[in-house]
Amino acid sequence: QVQLVESGGGLVQAGGSLRLSCAVSGTIFSMMTLNWYRQAPGKQREAVATITTGGRTIYPDSIKGRFTISRDNAKDTVYLQMNDLSPEDTAIYYCNALQGIGNYWGQGTQVTVSS
Repeated sequence: QVQLVESGGGLVQAGGSLRLSCAVSGTIFSMMTLNWYRQAPGKQREAVATITTGGRTIYPDSIKGRFTISRDNAKDTVYLQMNDLSPEDTAIYYCNALQGIGNYWGQGTQVTVSS
């Protein structure tokens, strides 16, 4: 059974930083494409970062330069370093893992940025 557990969310002031972690179990982590999504109140869920099995990273233009996704295959963990946060980044952040036809989600972690 594949499980994803996020941690690291919280309350931060505008301009601050947070690092989210997502521990994955129950599968071969190194074979997974990993994503971070977020969903703000009243808005659709949106992708904020992707890292492939080969380590290639992809970001939407709205995120580039502020967020960094990374993975540690030895720890079966994916990270999202978020810098220069603004209130518009307030959302629930979800970890997502793809492997073949498998599509797995964590429970989400709340990030709140105060102005």
